[in-house]
Amino acid sequence: MEKSSFVYVTFIRTTPQKLWRALTTPDFMRRYFFGAAITPEPSWKKGAAWKMQFSGGMITDTGEVLEVVPPKRLVLRWRNEFMPELKAEGFSRCEMTLEPMNGTVKLTVLHTMNRPKSKTIDAVSGGWPQILSNLKSLLETGKVAFTEKPKKQKLR
Repeated sequence: MEKSSFVYVTFIRTTPQKLWRALTTPDFMRRYFFGAAITPEPSWKKGAAWKMQFSGGMITDTGEVLEVVPPKRLVLRWRNEFMPELKAEGFSRCEMTLEPMNGTVKLTVLHTMNRPKSKTIDAVSGGWPQILSNLKSLLETGKVAFTEKPKKQKLR
């Protein structure tokens, strides 16, 4: 089956433990994820349900924790809940891998969907770079790169 995928790799001057906490702690996540956070129910354990939610209550995404290896790897089953055309595509898979490298941590995010030309993958390819730039800046400087979610730019 043909897949759609998006991969993003960045190097962050931090420790694997600090990056893991940033990726899995809702209060910290809200600081770089434009006010949203993933909250697993009941915790970050394989098989747990999770939801991404803004503090006002709007749920944007849901899924299931597929794999948890702190502070090395997190794999999530992921479905958009607020855009009907993305929700209709079903579940995607998001893998986050952390590798220590010479005083930094290499963070690789691989988001895939088992369908060609996925609208979901197109959407996350615009979101992940902004979110992960915020995460990197926040961990390295204490400030996010973007205070508001930038509008997706159209190609000319």
